[in-house]
Amino acid sequence: MENERKVKITSAELAQIWAQYMNDSGSICVLTFFLEKAEDSEIKQIVEFALQLSKTHIEKLTAFFNEEKFAVPYGFKLEEDVDVSAPKLYSDSFVLQFIHQMAKIGLTNYSASVASSVRADITDYYMECVSETMQLYKLSKNLLLAKGLYVRSPAIPSEKVEFVNKQAFLFDVIGEKRPLIVAEVGNLYANIQRNILGVATLLGFSQVAKDKEVTQFLLRGIDIGKKHIKAFGAKLEECNLPVPAVLSAEVSSSTSYTFSDKLMMFFTTGLITLSIGYYGTGVAQSPRMDLGVMYNRLSLEVQLYSEDGSNILIRNKWMEQPPMATDRGELGSPNT
Repeated sequence: MENERKVKITSAELAQIWAQYMNDSGSICVLTFFLEKAEDSEIKQIVEFALQLSKTHIEKLTAFFNEEKFAVPYGFKLEEDVDVSAPKLYSDSFVLQFIHQMAKIGLTNYSASVASSVRADITDYYMECVSETMQLYKLSKNLLLAKGLYVRSPAIPSEKVEFVNKQAFLFDVIGEKRPLIVAEVGNLYANIQRNILGVATLLGFSQVAKDKEVTQFLLRGIDIGKKHIKAFGAKLEECNLPVPAVLSAEVSSSTSYTFSDKLMMFFTTGLITLSIGYYGTGVAQSPRMDLGVMYNRLSLEVQLYSEDGSNILIRNKWMEQPPMATDRGELGSPNT
C-alpha cells in the first residue's frame, strides 16, 4: 500500500492549512493580549485554553509546511502586532462572547477542512481540531450561561402540523406578509448577534488604529454593522420578537496603541468575508422573498466594503499572498 505520508498535499488541503496558519498566528496575538488583561479567573481559564489551542495548531501546521518543503507563511508576530502593556480595551464578558463566537466559526471551518482533506494525517488533524473546538465551544457556552450572559434566540410555539396551501408563503411581496418561520428567525437573530459583536470589535479597533485611512474604514464598518442590525431587527419586530442588546458598553475608552493596523485590518476583512457566507445561508433558508432581497442587498454592500478593505491591505503591503498555481504562460514567455 502506498505510504500516505508521501502523497503530496492537494490544493484544497494547502488552502486550508495556509488560511488556518494566518488565522491562528493572528489569534495568538489577540488572545495573548486578552489573557494579559483578564481579571475574571474563570474567563481567564477559557482564554488560556483557546490560546494554547492556537499555539499547538501553529506547531502542527509548521510541521506540515516543512515536511512538504513549502514556505511557512509570515503571518503575525507578538513582537510586531500587539502591545500587551497597553491598557485594557475590552471587558472580560466581551472577551468571553468573542471566544464563543470564534469557536462557532471554527466548528464550521474545521468541518469544511475535514470534508476537503484526503491525506490521512491531515484528515486526522482536522478531526482533532473539530473535537478541541467543540470543547472550547462547550466551555465558553457553559460559562456564558452560568454568568447570565448567554443570549438565546426566541422560543417559538409549535402546536400542530400544518401544510403550506398558498403560494403567498413564498411570493407575498405586496400586502401583509406571513410570520417568519423558525429558520428565518434563527438566521436573523444569529446575524444580529454577529453584527453586534462585530460593531463592538471595530469600535475598539477604531479607537486604537493609527493610520487615518484604516480608522475611517473601521468607522465605516461600524456604520454598516449598525444599519444591518437595524434591518434584521425590523424583521423580528414585525413578529413582535425581541432583538439582542448591543455590546458597545463593553469597550473601554483606551486610545493607546494595542494591535497593529495590519492585524486589525486582517481580522476586519475576515469578519466581512464570513458575513457574506452567513448572508448567503440566510438567502438559502428564507423562503420569504423580501428576506432574500434584503440579504442580497446587504451582501452587495458588504462585498463593496470588503473590496475597499483589500485595497487598503494591498496599498500598505499587508496582504500576504496565498499559494498560487504556476503561471505556465509566464514560464513560457521569452526573456526580455
